[in-house]
Amino acid sequence: MRAAQLATKGSTLTSTPPRRTRPTLGRRAAAVGVVALAAAGLQPVSAQAAPSPVVGGTPAGSSEFPFMVHLSMGCGGALYKKDVVLTAAHCVSGSGSNTRITATAGVADLTSAAAIKVKSTKAKQAPGYNGVGRDWALIKLARPIDLPTLKIATNTQYDRGVFTIAGWGDTEENANTGSTKLLKATVPYVPDTQCRWHYGDELVPKQELCAGYPQGGVDTCQGDSGGPMFRKDAADKWVQVGIVSWGDGCARPGVAGVYTQVSTFAADIAKAANAL
Repeated sequence: MRAAQLATKGSTLTSTPPRRTRPTLGRRAAAVGVVALAAAGLQPVSAQAAPSPVVGGTPAGSSEFPFMVHLSMGCGGALYKKDVVLTAAHCVSGSGSNTRITATAGVADLTSAAAIKVKSTKAKQAPGYNGVGRDWALIKLARPIDLPTLKIATNTQYDRGVFTIAGWGDTEENANTGSTKLLKATVPYVPDTQCRWHYGDELVPKQELCAGYPQGGVDTCQGDSGGPMFRKDAADKWVQVGIVSWGDGCARPGVAGVYTQVSTFAADIAKAANAL
């Protein structure tokens, strides 16, 4: 999982020069190795082909997060509707007909024979996306997947607190292998004022959320792009508040992970999904 850490000076973050690492298709997306093999229906040559734990994460239960989806281009996502996946804009090349993506769902282990695989028919990238903010996209599936969906936050009520992150991405920075096992972790909210001590004006307030520990060690990583950041709502139901977007490295002290702030785009996402 992509890790971002927040170095401390006493009880606050230190100020470090921002290093621009805005998302590109290869930024968080493109974990290869065993994950690529699994997406193709092949078995890895060796069980040691990828590290076992995500950065600071632990294996998720086989049906713990049934809304989680792995996408064949090396991204994650969540079922917004039974036939629509919410992911990151930088995971797709644009909007329109797209039959090149395979969504794998229903399993925590991508090598499982129980995996549900469905091809895409369309992609919708956030209108106006240019690599800075607005990092959301939708993928229309060829048929519905009969699994629970993940509702999204429609206001900022749940944009604070401790969040859950999950994905099949790299377990350490620059590993370029990914994981065939779904891994999970929790990360606390980091206020924009603190997050900007590292990222400066690279952060887009009201469009992005930051999360991570001051000492680092827990984060999403390459291959986790597009996956959800979520938490429980007042009814004890999962609600998605963020989309894995970008960050400076993985699990570094003093560097928070940056996530698309879903509540900002909830109305646009709903409108786009209904039009697919």
